[in-house]
Amino acid sequence: MLLFSDASPALCYAAYFLLSEDKLYFKQKGDRYEPRSASQVAELKHQAELEAQRLQEWQGFVVRVQQAVQGEQVEWQYSDRPRLEALERYAVFGDEANHRAPALETLTALRRPETAQAAFQLLVDLRLWSPHENLSLRRSQIPTQFSSRVLDMTQRRLLSPPPDLDTERLDLTHLKVYTIDDESTREIDDGLSVEFLSENQQRLWIHIADPTRWLVPGDELDLEARRRCTTLYLPTGMIPMFPSELATGPMSLNQGNVCTALSFGVVLDQAGGIQDYQIHASSIKPTYRLTYDDVDEMLELGIQAEPELEALAASAKRREQWRRSQGAISIHMPESSIKVRDDEITISVLDDSISRNLVAEMMILAGEVAGRYGEAHSLPLPFRGQSQPELPSEEELLKLQPGPVRDCAIRRCMPRSEVSITPLRHASLGLNTYTQVTSPIRRYADLLAHFQIKAHLRNETLPFSIDATKEVIQAVSNTAYEATLVERQTNRYWSLEYLRRNATEVWHALMLRWLREHENLGLVLLEDLGLEMAMRFNRSVEPGDRLDVKVVFVDPRQDIIQFAETSQPLEQMAMN
Repeated sequence: MLLFSDASPALCYAAYFLLSEDKLYFKQKGDRYEPRSASQVAELKHQAELEAQRLQEWQGFVVRVQQAVQGEQVEWQYSDRPRLEALERYAVFGDEANHRAPALETLTALRRPETAQAAFQLLVDLRLWSPHENLSLRRSQIPTQFSSRVLDMTQRRLLSPPPDLDTERLDLTHLKVYTIDDESTREIDDGLSVEFLSENQQRLWIHIADPTRWLVPGDELDLEARRRCTTLYLPTGMIPMFPSELATGPMSLNQGNVCTALSFGVVLDQAGGIQDYQIHASSIKPTYRLTYDDVDEMLELGIQAEPELEALAASAKRREQWRRSQGAISIHMPESSIKVRDDEITISVLDDSISRNLVAEMMILAGEVAGRYGEAHSLPLPFRGQSQPELPSEEELLKLQPGPVRDCAIRRCMPRSEVSITPLRHASLGLNTYTQVTSPIRRYADLLAHFQIKAHLRNETLPFSIDATKEVIQAVSNTAYEATLVERQTNRYWSLEYLRRNATEVWHALMLRWLREHENLGLVLLEDLGLEMAMRFNRSVEPGDRLDVKVVFVDPRQDIIQFAETSQPLEQMAMN
């Protein structure tokens, strides 16, 4: 009657039709219709506008995706980000990803399979990801960028460093200081000197970069370093623990600059043990920036103007012999360095050279000195240890070919190292106490040791209590383990990608050991590359056998590789 001033059947039906079609002003209640309030109508209108906006954004997103896939330049909208992030999560975590619906909706709209692999390929097609996107890094909790807050603090520290708490640094700028690293190294955190004393004695100086000069425990930079806990070294580049402006700038021991350091002065006895030691917050001035190859060449030529290098090499040799007398276990497996630059992959085998052994021995020596100091003064430090392994018998080892085959058998028996706030024996190093202190720019545990040792040298309260030290060690150990996995998986991916690109090459391989002998699955060393790979054999082989192999199938993304001996018929190779 209100609408038509008549209640005929046709007009009643028309009223019913209008009410039933309306979704905004009226609602059905039983066999009646009731009007909604003004506030309810306003809310429904708002929801309808939002839905229309969502639909418009969705349709626009699909259009932009289709254009990008076809190679057109598109400008992504702010509203696209949640859908793209959903695709990324699904590509990384697959069915374990949370909030997968937007990713599945996108794949369905584009008529692509609803799989993680399809999501990955779509992101590649959109040129948002590289075909070689590092999924293991994305799965980790390791941040790849520094926040604006951390970068702002970095700039403030560069312009206005905090007061140097070590006001009485030992001035060692008169010493000749060698920094020895790979050519590509930019975070230079150690240098070596020799001080010639009377009666033909020498004091070795191991200078370690002092990043604590630029930090305050608990500040933004310190907490960020603690969260990252380590610098990641990947074939495609490094992800630093500190912003590079600091890490490669004032924190590093850069040639020609007066630098702050924590210096370990050590006098060795005739056998190579520690006769006397001292630790100082110091100032040094690095003299030479050398590569390992430079040092090897200088030692080979016997340059008389650099007697310090000869002294360091001799002391390192003496130290190694002494550690062996203390039960140290030396394992010399080939180690490869994988670099990716402009999509070019290079793999080189690191030589077991005099210079590398020299640096390694000096770093171990500094770790022993730090451990002794911590033990003598009951400091809670991240002491590193390793229990005594149960090695194969001498008779068993002698049956194995010396070199990688024998070392592989020994390595297999080595237990994992452990960290404690009290001293532990480190079996493979042959040391009763040891703590890593030589990479404070790259490892937070080393930085923690620096904070503690330096505070004790100043006779101040330690910045980290026993409980706090335990807590930090636990946290950084977990993150460091995750970082190690990312490094290992990334190296593995690029190793397989290198072999995929060089599938026609024939590689010299050495059978190291059986993985599952009943399945004819063994571990081989590709000697030209320093890579260890699993291989299934279809003939009788023994550890120590040499063979030529070729890749018959490889899928780096799925972590699958298959080899066959080149002497086999092609049909057998394909079946292997």
